[in-house]
Amino acid sequence: MRAKRKCPALPLLTLAILFQTTPALAQTQQPTGGDMTNANAATRELHKLFDDEWEWTMRENPTFASTLGDRRYNDRWEDASLESVERQYQHRLETLKRLQTIPRAQLSTADQLNYDLFKKDLDNDIEGHKFKLYLLPINQRGGIQTADELTELLRFQTVKDYEDWIARMKALPRYMDQTIALMREGVRAHMLWPKVVEQRVAAQIDKQTPARPEDSTFYKPFRAFPADIPEAERARLAQAAREAVAQNVIPAYRQLKDYFTKEYLPASPEQVGVWQWPDGAQAYAFLARRYTTTTMTPEQIHKRGLQEVARIRGEMQKVMEQVGFKGSLKDFFKKLRTDEQFYYKTPEDLLEAYRATAKRIDPNLVKVFKTLPRQPYGVTPIPDAVAPDTTTAYYQSGAADGSRPGYYYVNLYKPETRPKWEMMALSLHESVPGHHLQIARAMELGEIPKFRRYGGGYTAFVEGWGLYAESLGEDMGLYDDPYSKFGQLTYEMWRAVRLVVDTGMHYYKWDRQKAIDYFLDNAAKTELDVTNEIDRYITDPGQALAYKIGQLKIKELRARAHDQLGDRFDLREFHDVVLGSGAVPLDVLERNVDEWIRNQKSQANGGQPAQKH
Repeated sequence: MRAKRKCPALPLLTLAILFQTTPALAQTQQPTGGDMTNANAATRELHKLFDDEWEWTMRENPTFASTLGDRRYNDRWEDASLESVERQYQHRLETLKRLQTIPRAQLSTADQLNYDLFKKDLDNDIEGHKFKLYLLPINQRGGIQTADELTELLRFQTVKDYEDWIARMKALPRYMDQTIALMREGVRAHMLWPKVVEQRVAAQIDKQTPARPEDSTFYKPFRAFPADIPEAERARLAQAAREAVAQNVIPAYRQLKDYFTKEYLPASPEQVGVWQWPDGAQAYAFLARRYTTTTMTPEQIHKRGLQEVARIRGEMQKVMEQVGFKGSLKDFFKKLRTDEQFYYKTPEDLLEAYRATAKRIDPNLVKVFKTLPRQPYGVTPIPDAVAPDTTTAYYQSGAADGSRPGYYYVNLYKPETRPKWEMMALSLHESVPGHHLQIARAMELGEIPKFRRYGGGYTAFVEGWGLYAESLGEDMGLYDDPYSKFGQLTYEMWRAVRLVVDTGMHYYKWDRQKAIDYFLDNAAKTELDVTNEIDRYITDPGQALAYKIGQLKIKELRARAHDQLGDRFDLREFHDVVLGSGAVPLDVLERNVDEWIRNQKSQANGGQPAQKH
């Protein structure tokens, strides 16, 4: 489960933060502190740099821009060539030089933080370039073979919207050639995902080569038109779309299938783990630092995971005793995985239950939050084409201009494997008070720069918050039956297990089956979910570490604030502080909370609060 600010067609060219906003927002956004009229030269130059980089990011990532409601680049794909990768790297080096010419000491405290975060992101991008992650553009979770999913996130309202999509379809062969070139270089450089996960991709490619162009999901927007588009225009656009699918889209995917099956898949390694890459150990240590925003080593993370697994097993034992189950924890897991009472029989019933769960959560938010976002969210199924190969759920953020709500995507494939007891914890994580509340709230923070307001680069904060949000079901009175509470513990165990199996496969050279067995031994998740999760960790090394590390830090800070403030501790105010600066590295979050604690103590003593950063 993850905040999947999803840009299906975007290749993994870099680990750069993609600054998110829209043209209108970019033009109207004011710098921290208000009007720029009286700002000093350093401040003006800093915010000019932020705006320039936002524009550059949108130009370089047109499909990502499209998902945010920025239509300026709707007729094109990314330049995924190796030349573009090098050009982007050189641009970041030049941007860092430009940033370093700005005298940081002349900035306000708030802008010094903006400066530091911007520099941190650039430093990470530059360091990460040497590990050549851009040579991994395709896996079972996405890539060019799922580029059609972009249609779900676009608006088709005008003739130009349709013409832009036709232009994109016509441009797909070039994008495909570039992607295959990355894959060829990946084979040469031994930068490959293992065969066990890549073999799933072939069926995904097959779904892009239907017998009739009209059956292509690329053609889907042309099956219905807005009423104000004349019939003659509809016929013209539909014909052009059929031709683009037949002449450009389908041949491009046939080319991919041919290369993938004959050359790429056979070159993929049998073993799992990035330790097989050139500089694999260094690459994984870098990814662990980047995703957790800490200096923790893989060894330290693995040890903390083992400690958390042991602690949560003890909590699970208590719930098992509460429901009067006689047997081992493993026996209880088997009951939860197999007893029909815990499952819905149809996808329709499962979707209805997810939506009912979300509606139950919504009115309870005011118990633990002072500030709620304005942007709504919906609950919708994960597309059938990828549901068998993806995880239980994910969140897609809304458009920054408000034209599209956030969406909580739920997996309806094989409802007999989707237990009722996990639904509350899952919904708390992916929708509210988890990802939707946090991300939508960040989008509405007008007083901070665009790259922070719309950025999603601090996985430890975003996913740490999502996991922490699951525990808020206790504060809101939503875990009112022991099985639902056990579901919350299962989900927390899931993230503790991640610390062990992710480091296990990528650092300690565990094989895939050992990781699956460890997961099944310690959590009641079904085998289908566990297998998909393990396969996800295989192709997203380090990402899964962020959840538990972030959650542990937020819970540590909450306990610290409660201990130091006593009766003055207000959970709603604490949450305002945690979310009030958008996503930040964990050390910055700790500074923010410590400052709030000092201010609260100062006010209690009749003093003046310190300046808020």
